Amino acid sequence: MTTPQVPTPQQSETLDTDRSDDAYRGWLKDAVRKVQADANRSADTHLLRFPLPEEWGIDLYLKDESTHPTGSLKHRLARSLFLYGLCNGWIRPGRPVIEASSGSTAVSEAYFAKLIGVPFVAVMPRTTSAEKCRLIEFHGGRCHFVDDPRTMYEESARLAAQTGGHYMDQFTYAERATDWRGNNNIAESIFRQLELERFPEPAWIVATAGTGGTSATIARYVHYMQYDTRICVADPENSCFYEGWTTGDPDVTCDCGSRIEGIGRPRMEPSFVPGAVDRMMKVPDAASVAAVRALEEAIGRKAGASTGTGLWSALKIVAEMVAQGRQGSVVTLLCDPGDRYLDKYYSDAWLAQQGLDITPYREAIETLLTTGKWQD
Repeated sequence: MTTPQVPTPQQSETLDTDRSDDAYRGWLKDAVRKVQADANRSADTHLLRFPLPEEWGIDLYLKDESTHPTGSLKHRLARSLFLYGLCNGWIRPGRPVIEASSGSTAVSEAYFAKLIGVPFVAVMPRTTSAEKCRLIEFHGGRCHFVDDPRTMYEESARLAAQTGGHYMDQFTYAERATDWRGNNNIAESIFRQLELERFPEPAWIVATAGTGGTSATIARYVHYMQYDTRICVADPENSCFYEGWTTGDPDVTCDCGSRIEGIGRPRMEPSFVPGAVDRMMKVPDAASVAAVRALEEAIGRKAGASTGTGLWSALKIVAEMVAQGRQGSVVTLLCDPGDRYLDKYYSDAWLAQQGLDITPYREAIETLLTTGKWQD
């Protein structure tokens, strides 16, 4: 056996490898500038009030993320993921960015890919709304469909290996790509906008889980800033976050895909941070749809059903506060606009096809708003 030769410090100097490339570094600087400039051009999103009886002493707000340039909460995430991938040297000129997505993240990532001039491929369930597919293609992306949502991860990785591109993998990197200590993240924005309200530190913030990154960012920021605000995560049917959180089993899975686009996953994603969350609720899909229809009646805005999932849980928390005689504020998220789902959540024919009866849930919301009591 030959003994390996260990180079001396003088010899090892000759083994240095210089991978610098002036053309690439120039492209990288310009790409990072363009992504940061997008944030600099964008005003903050609005904090809308959901009307509640004044005598309750409770204020309910929705952080309207639909006003981002790409129309959803995922615009913040996509920007962070692109900066993370660029600064890590993973995104390269001329090579495609590939993402597993149920739609909104893909729309936002297609926008940023076009901004810096790289191809984009979205790997999505075949059931993704036609409007989301149109928006991805509008921004220059390409849709690659799978029949089983559970195969999106493997198919995305396969395409990246085949093309020499980068699999963005939002479900792994969402919680680490965003600066949760501040830097105008969604949590810092919420608290800044509440400063002049009568209850500036909310009793609860309700988020929904797709990657789990938003709830992780909000919860970490709350703990870091030493607020007393509690964090609730609302989970739809056919999703594993609630089961994983309640059982402590990170490997829990389910066989069906979520009907609530943008949230709900067949596995508990790596970006979900269960230890940072105070409470979880399992929300029936029919309740999510009932809540967004009630939202339109209350404030005149259509929203996607993921907004309804969070709003249903927020209303339940409001009912608990009324019953306990507690005052304060509750915040949830308006994730994306309802015009992306006119053929789904605003279609009675689709509801009938899915076997969803929203009537008892609409009645529960109406009972709460008129009597202050929650009807289970």
